[in-house]
Amino acid sequence: MSAALSGAVDLSGLKARADAARQQPSQGGGQQSQGGRPAAGAAVIDVTEATFQAEVVERSLQQLVVVDLWADWCGPCKQLSPVLEKLAAESNGAWVLAKIDVDANPRISQLFGVQSIPTVVAIAGGQPVDAFSGAQPEPQLRQWIGQLLEALQDKLPGVQAAQQEGGEEGEPGQDPRFVEAEDAFERGDFAAAEAAYQRILDSEPGNEQAKAALVQVRFAARAADTDPSAVARADAAPDDLEAQFAAADHEVAVGQVESGFGRLVAAVRRTAGDDRNRVREHLVGLFELFDPADERVIKARRDLASALY
Repeated sequence: MSAALSGAVDLSGLKARADAARQQPSQGGGQQSQGGRPAAGAAVIDVTEATFQAEVVERSLQQLVVVDLWADWCGPCKQLSPVLEKLAAESNGAWVLAKIDVDANPRISQLFGVQSIPTVVAIAGGQPVDAFSGAQPEPQLRQWIGQLLEALQDKLPGVQAAQQEGGEEGEPGQDPRFVEAEDAFERGDFAAAEAAYQRILDSEPGNEQAKAALVQVRFAARAADTDPSAVARADAAPDDLEAQFAAADHEVAVGQVESGFGRLVAAVRRTAGDDRNRVREHLVGLFELFDPADERVIKARRDLASALY
């Protein structure tokens, strides 16, 4: 499990009760569809402390459950949640998004040892299997979920049934050019994904979806080449612009968006001429990864303007 969770999360007691309940003869609720897949329901559910065992632990014995821990005052949560909701709706029932308001349900937040929000936890078979914190771009979310589903397809009946149904019915209306690009991204072949999106733009220069995806793919390719040591190297060499760029990319990729933006604003203040323009362009490129209305982008744009003028 990733470092997004501060300590071990043990749901074994809840899972044991769920296993026992599942072995009891069905008496109305909790009916399963053919193939062991849970009966059709919403792709996005609101979960409370009272419903956590049934909606998260028990459901995760059949489906992947992605828990979104959020709060109304959290700006990054408002950016992340709609993307997760969109992906859940497209999943054909392979996974479900469980949204939990941490202010209204503090015991669940404590259970996961959450230190910051948004925090997202993947639950399968009654136990957490992966997690991250901070807002993430849509292509990275697609890749993360895709890897989880691939790993779990032989372990959870709901995942297997959804994939079989998707294979039989296909996905009408999908642009095969985007399918090619998204498949390449999910494989981690960023060069192929970039080339696929670029081909779309070559034929349709105004395609906004391809433009946005290309920005995300190029960033993901850069971020994949960085590591936590990039931050230490940049801190030790404040005049090394390449080090500052790598550190800012890493910070944004791991959800430390304000730190990444702030690092480059500080670099703008220290530089002049062509170097200053390079830093400005890199920072503006990072802004393009986010909604222009994101509070972090708005603040960083103000700080950038102040640094420039």
